Amino acid sequence: MTLGDRARDAMERLVRASGVERFLISTSALLLSVLIGAVIILGAGRMTSCESAAYTLAFPGSLVTQFTGGSALFAVGFCYDPIAVYDLLFLGALGDITADPTNGQFATTVAETTVLLFTGVAVAVAFRAGIFNIGAQGQLVVGALATAVALVYVAPPLAGLGLLATVVLLPVGLLFGAVGGGLYGALPGALKAYADANEVITTIMLNFVATSVALFLVSRNKYFKDPESFANQTVALPDVAMFPEVVFRPRDDVSVVALAFGVAVLVGVWYLLRHTAYGYDLRTSGLQPDAAEYGGVDADRTVVTSMALSGALAGLGGAVYVMMVLGNFQTGVPSYGFDGITVSILAGNNPLGVGAAAFLFGVLKSGSIVVQTGSDVPPALVGVLRGLIILFVAMPEFFRLAGRKFWSVQPRGDQPVAADGGTRGGVDE
Repeated sequence: MTLGDRARDAMERLVRASGVERFLISTSALLLSVLIGAVIILGAGRMTSCESAAYTLAFPGSLVTQFTGGSALFAVGFCYDPIAVYDLLFLGALGDITADPTNGQFATTVAETTVLLFTGVAVAVAFRAGIFNIGAQGQLVVGALATAVALVYVAPPLAGLGLLATVVLLPVGLLFGAVGGGLYGALPGALKAYADANEVITTIMLNFVATSVALFLVSRNKYFKDPESFANQTVALPDVAMFPEVVFRPRDDVSVVALAFGVAVLVGVWYLLRHTAYGYDLRTSGLQPDAAEYGGVDADRTVVTSMALSGALAGLGGAVYVMMVLGNFQTGVPSYGFDGITVSILAGNNPLGVGAAAFLFGVLKSGSIVVQTGSDVPPALVGVLRGLIILFVAMPEFFRLAGRKFWSVQPRGDQPVAADGGTRGGVDE
């Protein structure tokens, strides 16, 4: 058997792995990344200087004890303790959750998770359609700006209505965010469908367009800039236009209502993909585009609508970011769209899996702040540890996607699409 045959066999085994096997692979990858990260932490701790070792690696034994009298003659000191670092990275993101379930650090984790739910599922929808949407960041920015600008004009007349105003303004803000992101996502979809433009190139470039246009609009008083602020931002929204803080404190900038809405969106997208005719067309176009088109699926329309749906979901993330975290639109939006790509890959493009992947990513982002503020570990090393974990956990799913896309290997249970649009055994994992 040649090396190429062995590689293809390994790829087929990975692509056709069951859910339990994939979970075990991801868990093993996580543990391996932690072990390698520990070695990196120890190595970095030997290359720096400190007054006292934060971690001591000893070599105990009868001979050592006998000849040294129990002294640390054979001990090696390190400036960074890997156990303490990982404790801060993972458990620090939860804070003292037993004593205070609504502590500020856990609130930060929940806020990060909430926004990543939308960008993660946005990228997952496009991937399921066989489209690489790298433009979720730009679609999120457009959705956030559309929400902020719309509510600046709609919210003030309703500000005196209290809770009723919130009930009206939340759907309005979400609608504008979804429409803005959806239209911006449909643009590269149309370019791919009708001009054969590569969606990777167009979505990447449109990210810069969205960011630049948003900066232009919120940096000039004659457009949407807050005239009373030196920062590039829109006017602050009234409290009635924000997601209510039901459990967490107002200063934590997080809402369980927004989190519940995000979870509902995940379930709704999962149902759309699994139990509707449109979802079937979208999935089969991603798995077997030629057979799907032969069976009657309009490939061009599916590309445009799937990108519009993906953009709308990212735009919802932008709306939630404005109405839960900021209270207006500001330039310098964090890279939630790019993080959503990683979240989607971690979840295997499964909308329900996006929830767990987004929480893991939220823990890593929040825990990184704890490590930087609660230890002497440099920020660059924290970034290396976080990237290492994400890389190791995501790579098995990345190779599965590559095997399905470029090696034409189908997961266990997938069958060819029939010419009449039906299936023999379905196309779901």
